[in-house]
Amino acid sequence: MLSYRHAFHAGNHADVLKHLVLVRALELLCAKDKPLWYIDTHAGAGHYALGHGPAAQHAEHEHGIARVWSAPQLPPALARYRELVKSLNGGGALRRYPGSPLLADAVLRPQDRLWLHELHPTDAVALAREFRGQGARVRVVDGDGLAGLRALLPPQPRRALVMIDPSYELKEDYRGVITALREAHRRFASGVYLLWYPLLARREPRELAKRLDALGLGQWLHARLTVRTASVDAGLFGSGMFVLNPPWQLQEALAECGETLVRLLARPGEGQFRLDAGGGD
Repeated sequence: MLSYRHAFHAGNHADVLKHLVLVRALELLCAKDKPLWYIDTHAGAGHYALGHGPAAQHAEHEHGIARVWSAPQLPPALARYRELVKSLNGGGALRRYPGSPLLADAVLRPQDRLWLHELHPTDAVALAREFRGQGARVRVVDGDGLAGLRALLPPQPRRALVMIDPSYELKEDYRGVITALREAHRRFASGVYLLWYPLLARREPRELAKRLDALGLGQWLHARLTVRTASVDAGLFGSGMFVLNPPWQLQEALAECGETLVRLLARPGEGQFRLDAGGGD
């Protein structure tokens, strides 16, 4: 859907959950010396200015990263995520929010590669500009990331983290991510797959959550953060992150962050953090 621009939502509560999980998962995978591929199916524009343009229209970051930015005594995984966002702001004030590709690049090492897909032509150009000069280490692909997975899996180093993060503006996206996840797992069963989805007062997100838990593809974690009570007028009241083949210790790290996420990001008395695991022997 070429009308969607993530800039309007940059740094909101959903980005905080999504990127907390992404950063911690990548750091755990990078604890091993072997090379790793990072594959992003919907990479976006790279970074987003928060003080002007689309991100400033609704200023969703004020109820997201801005609350984490100044919070004291964060759990280690949340503190590390904030540290990376601050470093990508040059150590100064919060002026821009880095998307998944910049956060991943900040964690990954010289021997790792990034494959970044973006279908929106304006954002694809911005993303390519962001990574100009990195050579073969970073490949920006102007096209459909879910379709692009077929050409990349299995990866050459046999280690990869795949980030699946569509806009969900079309109902077909909810079915499409299940199909893509099944196909990707068939091609590369040992990969780590992160799938983000919105929580809305609609049937499709509820059904997607149930289908993810019932996939039966291996071990999984399912984190859900709500920041206000669900209603038809609430809009995006939360989001979910489903992790297939989660790295060891990821569950413990996220569990430590749940109470803090609710305290910082949710309306008093309305928020909830839920972390489920399954697929074990």
